[in-house]
Amino acid sequence: MDQPGIKEIFQYHHGSKHHYHRYARSPGYMDWKNQPNPFRFYTGQAALKLPLLKADPAVAHQDLYRRQNNQPQPFGLENLAGFLELSLGLSAWKAVSGNKWSLRINPSSGNLHPTEAYLVLPEVGTVQSGLYHYNSFLHALEPRCFLADGIWEAVEQHFHTECFLVALSSIFWRESWKYGERAFRYGHHDIGHALACLSFSGNLFGWRVTCLNELSDRQIETVLGFDRTVYADMENEQAELMCVVYDRRIEDIPRGMTDAMISLLSTGPYVGTPNRLSRSPVNWEFIYRTADHTRKPLTEKRIFHYGCREDFQEEKSRFSAPEIIRKRRSAVAFNPEGFLTGEQFMAMLDKTIPRDNRAPFDLEISEPYLHLLIFVHAVGGLGQGLYLFLRTDNDTQDLKNQLKPEFLWRPVAGKFPLYLLEEKNYRRDAKIVSCDQDIAGSSVFSLGMIARFKDVIEKEPYSYRRLFWEAGMIGQVLYLEAEAVGHRGTGIGCYFDDEVHAMMGLKTDHYQSLYHFTVGAPVEDQRIQTLAPYHHLD
Repeated sequence: MDQPGIKEIFQYHHGSKHHYHRYARSPGYMDWKNQPNPFRFYTGQAALKLPLLKADPAVAHQDLYRRQNNQPQPFGLENLAGFLELSLGLSAWKAVSGNKWSLRINPSSGNLHPTEAYLVLPEVGTVQSGLYHYNSFLHALEPRCFLADGIWEAVEQHFHTECFLVALSSIFWRESWKYGERAFRYGHHDIGHALACLSFSGNLFGWRVTCLNELSDRQIETVLGFDRTVYADMENEQAELMCVVYDRRIEDIPRGMTDAMISLLSTGPYVGTPNRLSRSPVNWEFIYRTADHTRKPLTEKRIFHYGCREDFQEEKSRFSAPEIIRKRRSAVAFNPEGFLTGEQFMAMLDKTIPRDNRAPFDLEISEPYLHLLIFVHAVGGLGQGLYLFLRTDNDTQDLKNQLKPEFLWRPVAGKFPLYLLEEKNYRRDAKIVSCDQDIAGSSVFSLGMIARFKDVIEKEPYSYRRLFWEAGMIGQVLYLEAEAVGHRGTGIGCYFDDEVHAMMGLKTDHYQSLYHFTVGAPVEDQRIQTLAPYHHLD
């Protein structure tokens, strides 16, 4: 553990844990007058309004994941706008008692939305080639930098195909305003949510989204102009990653860009002034130090192979893929009488297994490192109890050695990687370890995402962020699969970390719980009115 910053990463992770006797440091109250604006605007240049889809792509539920049935569409303005609408756009507005707030396709902890998106585009219709910020409130592109003639041709020669680039960044203050030091974790969950949304939406148009995993954070910041943009104190953006979007039939793609190309894409000038998000941001220094210690350097090209595991028996939904994407919501309460069949439950879990040429995990951010510790409450054919779902075979024996020796490890369905560890009614336990939240115990099932941890971070410190991205991607799959069967999901960031580990018998940092999630039959609040996502633009 001699690399610079590794010790500090572990200090952050342990220091930001919740415990029965002590929660991680947070403001302790809601300073509503200081709440950050959830929308970034760039002033000084006219925003280019994008068209809304006249009709959603005719894609069935299962083809959210499979690619072969989705015919690649041209990179025209309407398709580009549809890709953004179905990944990062608004999904609805909610209103009650004079208050109104927006919801988005990509979920976020507390609906605070620390994630921003940027696109580097060829000339598309009336849109000039250049760098743009996607403004989801306006469903518009805000110009940041225009590219000179010939630059985009060089980009396409490098990637050997027509394409465009999309990058994500984080504004930690939006999360730390409410959640304090734990906000670094939640912001990276949200990056994972957004990545899965981009992969799914691209797949609807026959496109594939692939992470440019060679690039350093500094290279991405250079292209995005963050080093030449003046932000208000504590409202700067942290570059997370950049992806290339291209025809799904292309079999290989570079995972980086040359220094010469980075220079071409960042010649500037950069235009637009970022809006002020709040009157008095607070410096949660622990977060920014951890961000510095997890910066990604330039690395070699990595191509990840996940295998082609046979699908579990499919459960078809009565909803189309775009319907499922648009109707996704986070539940606030569950009916404890909710129920899933065993087939529905296992088909849902099966979608979280990474496979080659299968959205969203073929985005290739890393090897898979997370498994699912599941509290089963009401699933047909399965008794109540504690189960473990292994998303990869790599850790099976290691986990058997690390977990409690009395666990049963009883296979549930042949070769399907779901194991019963202990038979017991876990409703109360699930609620308690998830910060005593009813939704973890009144659901059909809840779970913790258990990551191989210590050796991964010691090898690549920047992978600390990527573990949370993987967790967020799993969460987005569960959100959509819950909607597909008429249920609803909710991500749970508040849980008692080490109490979960003790429940499993874990005594070291070799594995850590990084995200909780729960699925059940939602109880709707009839007082809340739902409004169309872009009614405010009419």
